[in-house]
Amino acid sequence: MASQSLAGETDGIVGERTPIDRVRELVATFGAHARGHREALAALADGTTLADVVRATALPRRLVEQLVAALGTDLLVEGDSLRIRPERTRDYHDLAGTEQLAATGLGMPGDDQLRDAPELLRDMERIVAGAPRPKKSLDHVPATPETTVRRALWMDGTYDLAGATLLCVGDHDLTSIVTCLRNPAVRAVVVDVDEDLLAYIDHVAAERGLNIETAWADFRTGLPAAARGTADLVFTDPPYTPDGVRLFLARGLQGLRDREHGRLLLAYGYGTHHPGLGFAVQQAIGDLSLVYEAILPHFNRYLGAQAVGSASDLYVCRPTARTWRSLDRVTTNAVNIYTHGTRSVEAGSGAGSASVHDAVLAAAHGRDGLPVTAMALIPHDATDGATHDGTRPDATELPLEALLDGSAQTSIRNARASGLAADLSDDPGTWLFRVLLGVNARRVAVAIPNNHPDITSGAAQDALRDDLAGKWRLTFRRSTPDSKHAILIADAVGEAGSSGRDPAPARPDGGIARGGRPDELGQDDVLDEGGQDPVALARRLVLRGASRRLANGWRDALVKAARAADVALGKDEAREIVGSAATEGGLRAETLDRALVTLPRETVRVVLSAVASSVARAGAAPGSPTP
Repeated sequence: MASQSLAGETDGIVGERTPIDRVRELVATFGAHARGHREALAALADGTTLADVVRATALPRRLVEQLVAALGTDLLVEGDSLRIRPERTRDYHDLAGTEQLAATGLGMPGDDQLRDAPELLRDMERIVAGAPRPKKSLDHVPATPETTVRRALWMDGTYDLAGATLLCVGDHDLTSIVTCLRNPAVRAVVVDVDEDLLAYIDHVAAERGLNIETAWADFRTGLPAAARGTADLVFTDPPYTPDGVRLFLARGLQGLRDREHGRLLLAYGYGTHHPGLGFAVQQAIGDLSLVYEAILPHFNRYLGAQAVGSASDLYVCRPTARTWRSLDRVTTNAVNIYTHGTRSVEAGSGAGSASVHDAVLAAAHGRDGLPVTAMALIPHDATDGATHDGTRPDATELPLEALLDGSAQTSIRNARASGLAADLSDDPGTWLFRVLLGVNARRVAVAIPNNHPDITSGAAQDALRDDLAGKWRLTFRRSTPDSKHAILIADAVGEAGSSGRDPAPARPDGGIARGGRPDELGQDDVLDEGGQDPVALARRLVLRGASRRLANGWRDALVKAARAADVALGKDEAREIVGSAATEGGLRAETLDRALVTLPRETVRVVLSAVASSVARAGAAPGSPTP
């Protein structure tokens, strides 16, 4: 086995002394707080990896690297494996006080119960392994399966979960699933911006019969109605920035049903060598006037996040009377809340460019000079209110939140004969679909990042077309007006002048048949996805009513689709068909009480497939028997 020294900069600690002297001096500098270093030494004496040392001791990687560097030639390195030389092992065990460490170790809360729950742990290992890949841009770092189980055990042993509702403000660690597996009598509501994650949670919940309801939201714009005022207990593991922690906690507070007895559980950690970062976050939490009932150190362990020791503390927070008075003022103006990517605290906004605004306004007007009556995210200081031709549009300015939740519709004047222009340059990848789902207009033009996941390939463009088939005819303009942006134009299907082509027939699954595929190189691609057959009509009406209660919108759409096929169908009969089709499609009863715009994208797909099935049940689909 070849040895290799990892000696490097250690803030002046490495010198001419022997390795063990350097290590002794390094450990001594931490005084009463050197236990983590001693635990690291004991682990290195037995053989380990750097990542395992960080995770086992909760020491930040930087501090472990200092220790490794101080060991110098006393440390053997082979690949990722680190081990103190066998002839030096006893000396370092003595320095670490290994026997004292073993005799005084306290363990973690829930360790006893964890040992008694091997099946739950194995189950979560399989579920976590099948989860979507973490998204670095959303600060996703997966917790270990042991941590997820420990959370569920701790909550189940601390609170009366039976009959209670747990709200997960973000759930990339699948805390909702493990908690419901541990106690099937608990109801969980999961709100997240990650469509893939929501789809996976829905899949597991359906497969296991768990009482979990999911909803999409970008917390920077609000909390969906399905989650407001519903929870007895809130869990969140937010981005570890002051604005991120404060925002996620604020959304959790909005989700509490029990304002007097409700609790919020927060996972948050910082590198122990940077207490100032922890102080900044705790100050942000203080803005919410929460009281800390407990802080369980290093409760959560992660497969990554080595800068904070691959660990975070569990904060148990309780609101006070002052909390509710301060809530409104801390939930706005949080835009860049992450530590990585284009929406990190260091990144600026991509919105506001005059050239982008001119391009998206021109696209909304189109060659037919359509009036633009609504704009979104187009500040006056960027264009001075001017359109591409120097005139001032008589347009209502809409907030992003209104676009995403569908409430913008009431502000779009004469929507059937006018356009909407929106600058979504900061779209994290999920806004575009939401805007096109929740808004109705003659035309919608949107500026988005040129690397937006819905447009970067032909397959992605096809998927977006399929998801919105029957409502919009889409045109993609890549690298417009510059290499960082793209313009998407959505023309309403079925409106006068929206298309000069013959209607496309509906597919059996409710989609619209196409004759071609989009250009992946960014040239304009226009394809009529409309259709007046009953299935296409029902789809279009359900999509256009995305802000309505789904049960009502679907029922009314089915009645009109049947009428188009000369089939008489009353509202009561239509309601029964909707319920049967929803059940057969695997939709929860609660889903019918929600608005389509709040549902995860995958659930929207299931709904639209069930809509097609309901048309066939009503005898209105081509070739279907009359009921």
